[in-house]
Amino acid sequence: MPHKNAKKPRAPERDYSHRALLDKLGVKPGLRINVLGVEDAAFLKDLAAIAPDAARGKPQKESDLIFLGAEDLKALARLKSIEPQMNRSGAVWVVYPKGQKHIREADVMAAGKSAGLTDNKVCRFSDTHTALRFVIPIARR
Repeated sequence: MPHKNAKKPRAPERDYSHRALLDKLGVKPGLRINVLGVEDAAFLKDLAAIAPDAARGKPQKESDLIFLGAEDLKALARLKSIEPQMNRSGAVWVVYPKGQKHIREADVMAAGKSAGLTDNKVCRFSDTHTALRFVIPIARR
């Protein structure tokens, strides 16, 4: 008989490696999607197939998903102006280079927090980039 204070075995981590990138990012037909500064050709091609109305350049009001490309720290400043464009339950994915010294995950997280957002998911975007998702905190929705 196990000891009453024995820890339960932890459930195995979910394996998302077999899922397509757009599934991991939550892209679905019918969502209002904006792409700001993400120039990855494969991503844009796949996105156009699922969400042909995805806007590029300027964020639209009530966006469900915003993809913000951040190749440097200066690009992170745009996070402060994005929340008013977001659907209250929407998200912004910051796509940034991995393994770089000029822009690190800590920098992206700090910029999101400074913009009043909460990070809640990370995803391998490509061989060279990572995506970090930010949402409006539940208390402010």
